[in-house]
Amino acid sequence: MIGSLMMCVSVVILLTGMLAGIVMGIQQDFTLAPAHAHFNLVGGVLLFLFGLYYRLVPAAGTTTLAKAQGWLHIVGAILFPAGVAIVLLKGTSFIAAPIVGSLIVAAAMALFVVIVFRTARA
Repeated sequence: MIGSLMMCVSVVILLTGMLAGIVMGIQQDFTLAPAHAHFNLVGGVLLFLFGLYYRLVPAAGTTTLAKAQGWLHIVGAILFPAGVAIVLLKGTSFIAAPIVGSLIVAAAMALFVVIVFRTARA
């Protein structure tokens, strides 16, 4: 089920994000703090919440739309903060990566809105 996959991916992302935060703290270099924050929130927290919804409302998590939403969000949740990090480290010539990543995340969120409105009564 996509909900279980999303929850598993989210905890790996959260652990990675936490470790990155610890490394930033040890080095006292917070250049990548915006990427770290987006990685944890978009990749960790949102993915986990979506997964919980799909587990609590099983009818929602079995649809093709839910699978598309889950995979879109997983891809976007990695591409968006990675793109932010690349822009912070290499400059704005790489701005397409976080833009595409954020649009993928927004599309996944829009799909989730549709899914919730269709299944909230279940």
